[in-house]
Amino acid sequence: MHAVPLHLEAGSDVRRSLEQLAQQHQAGGFVLSVVGNLSQAAFACPGKTAPTVLQGELEVITLQGTLSPDGVHLHLSLSDAECQVWGGHLEHGTLVLRGADLLVGFLTEPAQELTHPRMIAKPRVEIATLPGCPFSRRALRMLRTLGIPFLEIQPTAEGSVPQIVIDGVAIGGYDALAELHSRGELEALRGL
Repeated sequence: MHAVPLHLEAGSDVRRSLEQLAQQHQAGGFVLSVVGNLSQAAFACPGKTAPTVLQGELEVITLQGTLSPDGVHLHLSLSDAECQVWGGHLEHGTLVLRGADLLVGFLTEPAQELTHPRMIAKPRVEIATLPGCPFSRRALRMLRTLGIPFLEIQPTAEGSVPQIVIDGVAIGGYDALAELHSRGELEALRGL
């Protein structure tokens, strides 16, 4: 593992900045620490179809989770001016007020493993999504949480999203994915 400091200036989008950092390093890792404040926080709460958005002077308490070149899965907790604590899944639109300093730990792998053919194989799961679709967000979150590699694609035809394909077979949308998960049938798709 190697640690990378990240300073975010006022107005920076926290999630977008971490996504870009993971893409620049082409590595997976996790947030080790964070100190800073926000002018706006956008986070997804369980059972809600749209992100919760708070504005004002907000103090970051914790930011934890994973990041990779394919995306991030991060949980944010923060306090408002009344010291009320809020939290949920970090979404785009979480903006730095005066500054934020993060330390990200990237995992390193031997070069031999990085070039091994199985590491560059096409994922067994493809998912067609649309921005702003709550069911697309839920399906992506489930796949990331379960550690299932996937390829996110744009829908090729009109219809509901997400549309999920496993090993070339269309299984349906979020409900079908959740059903497979409840029966334990997604375990074999987890990354090594």
